[in-house]
Amino acid sequence: MREIQVATAQFEARDGDKRYNLAVIEELSRQAAGRGAQLVVFHECSISGYTFLETLDRSGMFEIAEEVPGGESVHKLRAMAKKLGVVIGAGLVEQEGEKLYNCYALIGPDGLLGKHRKLHAFVSPHLSCGDRYTVIDALGAKIGILICYDNNLPENPRMTAMLGAEIILMPHVTGCLPSPAPGRGVVDPEIWHNRVRDPVRCRMEFDGPKGRGWIMKWLPARAWENGVYVVYANVLGVDGGTIKPGGSMIVDPFGEVVAECRSLADEVVMARLQPENLESASGASYIRARRPELYGKMLEENPALGPDRRPEVYWQKIREKQKC
Repeated sequence: MREIQVATAQFEARDGDKRYNLAVIEELSRQAAGRGAQLVVFHECSISGYTFLETLDRSGMFEIAEEVPGGESVHKLRAMAKKLGVVIGAGLVEQEGEKLYNCYALIGPDGLLGKHRKLHAFVSPHLSCGDRYTVIDALGAKIGILICYDNNLPENPRMTAMLGAEIILMPHVTGCLPSPAPGRGVVDPEIWHNRVRDPVRCRMEFDGPKGRGWIMKWLPARAWENGVYVVYANVLGVDGGTIKPGGSMIVDPFGEVVAECRSLADEVVMARLQPENLESASGASYIRARRPELYGKMLEENPALGPDRRPEVYWQKIREKQKC
């Protein structure tokens, strides 16, 4: 990898309002480019909006979906990238034939550099899961992409690193969700809407176990254990009726946060990613030290646990809401 300037952004997206969201993406990319950024990273489904997708039936999902790279949004991102001289990463709902995917596209001045389809699709039963890892050669680096829940399974960042990724983009829409974990849970929308008059209370909610506190339990470990740079991007504010804490950040191969969005407004931050850190971090040693002959069990389903039922439970709750 050569030295590269990377930016990550947070912003309050609007549900289904591609025109508005693309305008914000362009403005934040302009700011980042003006400070020397070569790559600007935005959150999961940053073009379309995310959580509100749970309210859409199949026809509604197809109405908001686009082909990648043939759709209008990718054409607009290419025009932005060409005008600003940067590479832009942004998310949307992709249509391919009769299938729909949660997709993240990496767009440069000459067009699509690559795309990733979320491996563990959530939010809508109409979304299919991707079936492969993604590592893209761009800007003199090998860039992997994993979307939101993909990163909660440590096998996925490890596989992406083993396929050569030096940087892993981790676009999310997460935080402030119902949870049985101590201190976790939702944020009262009034706290967000009153953030100008009472920023301290909002920041305390976002920095605690509902938001940053949870992220810091595992995100730096993904960078450290694999010896890669992690570029995390998250939505801020109202998203599909929920409140999200933003907090986009860049983490180096030692697991240290080197840049982070800390405001309660749309923001972009930047860091210089240096190849010597990849060489001196411990992650590569951990990968070399693996003993694959011991890992056969990892390829089996655990009969005691059975398959993951979380998406099915989530979708059932959505159907119950839609009946009300």
